[in-house]
Amino acid sequence: MGRRKSPLVSALFKLTTAGVRQSARIGKAAARHGLASGSKLAAGAGRVLGAVATPAAAPRPVAGGRWYDGRWGLGPLAMRRYRLFVPTGGSARQPLPLLLLLHGCAQDTAAFAAVTRAAAVARSRGFAVLLPEQAQEANPQRCWNWFGSAARVGIETQILMAIVERAVADHPRVGGPLFALGLSAGGAMALTLALGHPERFAAVGSHSGAAPHSARTPLQAGQAMRGRRTPDADAIALRLAGRRLPPLVLIHGDLDGVVSFENARASADLWLDLLPDGVAASGRDCGVRRGARRPLTRSEWTVAGQPYVRLLRVHGLAHAWSGGASGQAFSDPAGPDGLRLAWQFFAAVLAKGQR
Repeated sequence: MGRRKSPLVSALFKLTTAGVRQSARIGKAAARHGLASGSKLAAGAGRVLGAVATPAAAPRPVAGGRWYDGRWGLGPLAMRRYRLFVPTGGSARQPLPLLLLLHGCAQDTAAFAAVTRAAAVARSRGFAVLLPEQAQEANPQRCWNWFGSAARVGIETQILMAIVERAVADHPRVGGPLFALGLSAGGAMALTLALGHPERFAAVGSHSGAAPHSARTPLQAGQAMRGRRTPDADAIALRLAGRRLPPLVLIHGDLDGVVSFENARASADLWLDLLPDGVAASGRDCGVRRGARRPLTRSEWTVAGQPYVRLLRVHGLAHAWSGGASGQAFSDPAGPDGLRLAWQFFAAVLAKGQR
């Protein structure tokens, strides 16, 4: 009689074989869009083999901080590479805030660090930034696996949380309040992390991401991305068992042809629906325009005067990082800076002393 496989090994096997096929179709669609919209894209077989639309060099050393590389996960079958940028300042007694920054499909950490200018923003705002990298073995298009069975999605979230804990253990200066933000599939995964570990995050955000827990199959994922499926708030409330969600910021373009803006509405509605009974949110809208940057509409909900949900609709933005570096796919230099927009919200949460 053969040896029984452990539940973890069986689940990991499913994640890296049949599971990856579910996301391939979604990732290819996003990659095609990014390649079509990017300018002067890198050419050659390396891009195809690495499933990175526009490869970038590893982040260079910068004054006022340091990049670290690592590899961690749940064991030999579930490891991920990551990059960590730690600016000067902070201590084990007064650690820096840490931002978990999740790339989108057809990206890796080097490309996403370049698109978002992660080091420059983190250094100027005084937080550390952790960028895990999806393995091509786990998803051929390097998408974070935001949909599928509960076991499949759960393993992905466990890997990411393990990386966070490892980074904090190795670098006590980054053990401050934890935030999460991602682009596209990374945005959906950031919100999935918040729903699974709400007590761990000070606040979270999604840029052009699908609504979390809105799909289990590729067909459903396509429907969700087109705005035709929404999360089941009642089922999620049962899993939360009374735990409060962290504040949420959403950034989404109103011309996004890959992930409909309706996903941002659905995520905002989910957070509002999951407020405890008897707790009301107060909302307001306003238009914002700075210089020649794309204008945006800000919809904001507060609870007892505290930031709770901020939805930023960037007018004229397609499926791309707002204000990203030029020469990269999924990057729109004409938009207001997406990372700075998100951190403005996160900083407001810190200033109010929430969580």
